[in-house]
Amino acid sequence: MKEIELRNVKGCADYSPREQFIRNYISDTLKKVFEKYGFKPLQTPILCYYDLLALKYDEENDILKEVYKVTDQGNRNLALRYDLTVPFAKYIAMNQNTRLPFKRYEIGEVFRNGPVKLGRDREFIQCDVDCVGIEGQLIEAEFVALYVEAYKNLGIDVVIKYNNRKFLSGIIIEAGISEELISDTITIIDKFEKMTKQELEREFQKIGLNDEQIEKLFMYLNMNVEQLVNIENKNKIFADGIEELNILKEYIEKLGLLEYVQFAPSLARGQEYYTGTVFEVYVKDGSITSSIGGGGRYDKMITDFISNGTIYPAVGVSFGLNVIYEILKNREEFTEKALTDIYIIPMGTEIECLKIAQIMRNAGYKVEVEMKNRKMKKALDYANVEHIPYVFILGEDELANNCIAIKNMEEKTQKQISIDNIVEEFENI
Repeated sequence: MKEIELRNVKGCADYSPREQFIRNYISDTLKKVFEKYGFKPLQTPILCYYDLLALKYDEENDILKEVYKVTDQGNRNLALRYDLTVPFAKYIAMNQNTRLPFKRYEIGEVFRNGPVKLGRDREFIQCDVDCVGIEGQLIEAEFVALYVEAYKNLGIDVVIKYNNRKFLSGIIIEAGISEELISDTITIIDKFEKMTKQELEREFQKIGLNDEQIEKLFMYLNMNVEQLVNIENKNKIFADGIEELNILKEYIEKLGLLEYVQFAPSLARGQEYYTGTVFEVYVKDGSITSSIGGGGRYDKMITDFISNGTIYPAVGVSFGLNVIYEILKNREEFTEKALTDIYIIPMGTEIECLKIAQIMRNAGYKVEVEMKNRKMKKALDYANVEHIPYVFILGEDELANNCIAIKNMEEKTQKQISIDNIVEEFENI
């Protein structure tokens, strides 16, 4: 037999039942919030045509460098999806009879051949919510409310940073920089909190900006929303961005969510398809430095896909399941959580125990039956290790008396109940 080293591909992982339980808990929690806000489930293919994923970018773009390219037997150029937004845009373009506005959520695997670090793998789960067909900041404020509720339900204190791509483009024009350099300038601005002022100045100089332009950029990037609103004679893009920021802030304040948000004038998000408001979510205590969620408005993507003269305004946000998992995995409520409610030990009563297991499962309990004929001590040791709260023991004497022994593993107590009324009596223990 051929020998092979057993290992996972870098950036891919196996998850044990307990680990996967936590990941399922995250996705289940998010689904409930998504559906509460009127979002409907959608599923799109993992395998896509490469040209579709590359449509918005040139070949040198960092995103395309991380795409996993594959070919099929017909030698077609395919790729594994790197996010859920482009496939969503494709879905709307292929289903133009979809009633708008359309609110969807999708939880699925995506793949990026990029650097691996805590909470960022090469195969990972994205949890996306998107809405197409609504303009303005009202829907964006609802996304902020959704973010707050979802992370609160997960027990994570967060700060939601927000900005506006029109504002960023506007300050660049206001600083006297040519429109051809807007994209390159925004890419550098996005590193504002990660680099020193001197490092940023050098980066700006590399793309051809002069000292006066650089100083104006720094001036605007250090202002708050109130200061920006009072600037007179702003160019239209700048003015539109400020107005959108101001309206969004007013909505957030009226929703009572201002304590959860922070205006971040240098926040750009790398994707070029964003056209307005952008969001990134961070753990409030800074225990994880990377974002745990993000998104924004992208009015041109679906519009350009369909290209029928109609505008398809869209906005969406994403939750990073892998990084959320890293936050929750060591919490006591998960490390000690039982995956099974009841463990039944037969003593010469195997088929009767299977019948009882079915009765308890039908009542909504998670039930295991001992089938390896382990001795009582070893069977009870297993229940303890797995934190199973209740053990049912059924011997031939109990069966003859139409009763079963119920052992409470935490309280170390035991009592007998009737088999005929097993569900009712168990629930009243």
